[in-house]
Amino acid sequence: MKTLNLDLGEKSYPIYIGQNLLNQKELLTNHISGKQVMIVTNTTVAPLYLAKVKTLLSSFTVAEVILPDGEAYKTLDTLNTIFTALLEVRFDRSSMLIALGGGVIGDMTGFAAASYQRGVDFIQIPTTLLSQVDSSVGGKTGVNHALGKNMIGSFYQPKCVVIDVNTLDTLDNQQYSAGLAEVIKYGLLGNADFLTYLQNKVDGLMARDKGLIIEAVYQSCFDKADIVAQDELEAGKRALLNLGHTFGHAIENTLGYGVYLHGEAISVGMLMAAKLSALEGFITDKEVQQVEYLLQKVNLPITISSKIDYQDFMAAMSVDKKAIDGEIRLVLMKKIGQAFISNDYQQHNLEQTIKDFL
Repeated sequence: MKTLNLDLGEKSYPIYIGQNLLNQKELLTNHISGKQVMIVTNTTVAPLYLAKVKTLLSSFTVAEVILPDGEAYKTLDTLNTIFTALLEVRFDRSSMLIALGGGVIGDMTGFAAASYQRGVDFIQIPTTLLSQVDSSVGGKTGVNHALGKNMIGSFYQPKCVVIDVNTLDTLDNQQYSAGLAEVIKYGLLGNADFLTYLQNKVDGLMARDKGLIIEAVYQSCFDKADIVAQDELEAGKRALLNLGHTFGHAIENTLGYGVYLHGEAISVGMLMAAKLSALEGFITDKEVQQVEYLLQKVNLPITISSKIDYQDFMAAMSVDKKAIDGEIRLVLMKKIGQAFISNDYQQHNLEQTIKDFL
């Protein structure tokens, strides 16, 4: 097992990464101060891991709420289902929520924890690669709105994150590839050496070599934890973690949540960011091709499969959380492995990039 600590002063917490961690109950119980535990999961994950997690919590009063699976259900209505479940069993302020599932479950459980009785503790047990390397770490919680992705939420840190990579054994290939999009993101935005590592080990990663997966998850979490520790509330540097996300969220919003998996939309979004960076004169066309090649090697999309209206796409981009005073701020690359936040780009280059993909 590898252990990272996300350093946020009194809100610091450990991130445990390894195999067979769901056999080690103390990783959970050491962080539970009360007696009431609500496990939040979904219809896909519950049959696989719910009983296993409940076994670890035999000394607690345990309840569960099983939500429908998918990005389309990341809504206020579904969030209310969690609140109803908590109230029905009369859980109090000492209760603990456990998010057992992917990014949707983690985001909604965290937001429920931040809101229930004005704040209760929660733990992340991410079961998808995307949630293990990204959404479970850093305390971003929330739900989607019809007009924008993740526009309703809060920053709320878990007590710990338990990443058992063996849960990836039940993850289908499409979801696994979607997770690799976020892994590649860390190489592109600030760690060129890690990107080289991924390029060299891509075949082994696609073969799901556990040692390589643990290393990729660890490095991804390390890079994210380092940035979050410097900028927890995304006042500056943390926005770099949104490389490709302004484009990707617009794809999800205009096509409808769930048409593309989140990681698939981010894959296209990162390539759009790379092409705009090239048009702006920062990186070369050859470097864009390197990004495109790696995304293809891990079976990620590099095009938008359905027709989207340009004005609809621009409207969706304008609702991005990084937009300030109506200006769309984008994460671009000065070079591979060095991203920056900019609103100082040529509008015609942005229009060309979008129209080339649409």
